[in-house]
Amino acid sequence: MTTRVVAAVLYDSEGRVLIAQRPPDKHMGGYWEFPGGKIAPGETAAQALQRELAEELGVRIEAGQCRPLLQLRHAYPDRVIELQVFVLDRWRGEPAGLEGQALQWVPPRALMRHGLLPADQPIVAALLEGGATLATA
Repeated sequence: MTTRVVAAVLYDSEGRVLIAQRPPDKHMGGYWEFPGGKIAPGETAAQALQRELAEELGVRIEAGQCRPLLQLRHAYPDRVIELQVFVLDRWRGEPAGLEGQALQWVPPRALMRHGLLPADQPIVAALLEGGATLATA
C-alpha cells in the first residue's frame, strides 16, 4: 500500500531549516523529519500541507509563498510513501510543537547529522543542490 504525504521546508531569518522529531510511539519514532503529514482522501497536496502545518506547528501558509521542491517515492520495509515537498518562503505564526514533538532549527549543511528519516534525506540533497523535481529512494 502506498501512502501519500507532504512535507515543508521552513527557513528562519538566519537561513536555518526547521525539523521535528517523531514521537517514540509512531512509525520510525525518534527520527527527525521535515514537518508535514498524510494527504487525506479528497485533499490536494497544498490543502494537506496547510492543514498539517496548522495542526502540528500552529502556522499558516501565506498565499503565494509555497513552492514545490521535489517529489519522491520511498520504500520502507513495511510501507511505501509518495512524498511531495514544498519550500515555504513565508508563513504566519511562530512554529511550536503542538503535538508534543521536539523542534530544532538547523543549518542546511548540518541536516544530515540529525538522524533524518531515510525518505527525508533526498530533500537535503535537493536543498544543497538548489532544487530537484523527482527522486526515488
